Amino acid sequence: MIADDPDDASLAAQALAGRQAAYGALMRRHRDAVYRLARGHVGDADAAMDIVQESFVAAFASLARYDGRRPFRGWIARITINKCHDWARRRAVRRFFSFARPIEDAAHVADAASDPEQAAQSRAGVARIEAAVAALPVALREVVLLRGIEGMSQAEVAQILGVTEKAVETRLYRARRQLQEMLRESDGARV
Repeated sequence: MIADDPDDASLAAQALAGRQAAYGALMRRHRDAVYRLARGHVGDADAAMDIVQESFVAAFASLARYDGRRPFRGWIARITINKCHDWARRRAVRRFFSFARPIEDAAHVADAASDPEQAAQSRAGVARIEAAVAALPVALREVVLLRGIEGMSQAEVAQILGVTEKAVETRLYRARRQLQEMLRESDGARV
């Protein structure tokens, strides 16, 4: 039996003791944040779902190494970032050996939105932002995703990425500046 609202360290300890419900509770508690992080990192919803699954499988396999004195959220975020890097490496290898266009180029599906024009503009805006974030160098992208999207503190991001808080601040500043330039350029190109 799981307590009403146990902390992550308690759930991890229970999961290590063989209680599947405890690990399920950890997954439910953190899966949305892990998905947002993966989705923001790889820019593909289906790949992000695969990465979420791989991240939780890897976390379960290495749960004995989790330090309950530290936030589980940061630990699972680091695993997720590693899985995103793995995904990017695999994709680069596949792209090298294949001249086929990515499947996402053909994924135009009709939307039953009440106002198609407004929905299209909204999707286009989100797609521009996602593309701009995806175009950032990895070090800047990770900071934007963890700090800006996931709302983690500068200290948490620094710990997850293994850099100083000042480095996080600098990377975030550079990322924001690059995003502004890219979005400004894409606005100019559309006129």
